[in-house]
Amino acid sequence: MKIIAVIPARYASTRFPAKLMQDLCGKTVITRTYEAAVASALFDDVFVVTDSDLIFNEITAHGGKAIRSIKEHESGSDRIAEAVANMDADVVVNVQGDEPFIDTDSLQQLITVFRNDTQNKVDLASLMREITDTSAIENPNNVKVVVDQSQFALYFSRSVIPFPRETNVGVRYFQHIGIYAFRKQALMDFYNLPMKSLEASEKLEQLRYLEFGKRIKMVETTHVGIGIDTEDDLRRARELWQSTH
Repeated sequence: MKIIAVIPARYASTRFPAKLMQDLCGKTVITRTYEAAVASALFDDVFVVTDSDLIFNEITAHGGKAIRSIKEHESGSDRIAEAVANMDADVVVNVQGDEPFIDTDSLQQLITVFRNDTQNKVDLASLMREITDTSAIENPNNVKVVVDQSQFALYFSRSVIPFPRETNVGVRYFQHIGIYAFRKQALMDFYNLPMKSLEASEKLEQLRYLEFGKRIKMVETTHVGIGIDTEDDLRRARELWQSTH
């Protein structure tokens, strides 16, 4: 089974423009992320896919592998699908470009899903973590997921799901963490399928997979990613890097 990592890297960011090109203790954020993915030794190959000549040149100048997006894309899945269309790969793992502190345990769990899936029942695997704070559960920026008894996703929503009509029935709430491992075929199918109403309404690309019958296996984790979305995040990331390297 050939497993590759793809790091989607947009230059423009609404909250923190050019965040991936910011300095993180001597190298850019995107270079640190790329090198961490390679160092994990989980993947047969690692690529950055980007809409930016600056990011493309940054990765290749450091000896890395980068792919220039040809089209503008609505979603990360679209960007990755275009990049891997002609690659030899069985499973494609989406690594977040703004998370240089890669959690190898979580990524290993996603890969293990496919290694154990001998009957090819899984199209995608993704992560979720339990949330208990009411404000976190109600926050529409925290995407919630409900799963069946086999940990396959039933639905994702920005709303509170399930709705707590009864509160003493042992319901757990899970936040979706948007790190995916895809069967390459599922990714290519996504690329060629139209956006339907659920995805358009919630603005959640994972709903396209569900609407077209793809099966998403969810893996529970306690890991909280350290994403760089603001200048304050970058300051904390620099402090963490200095304390751990």
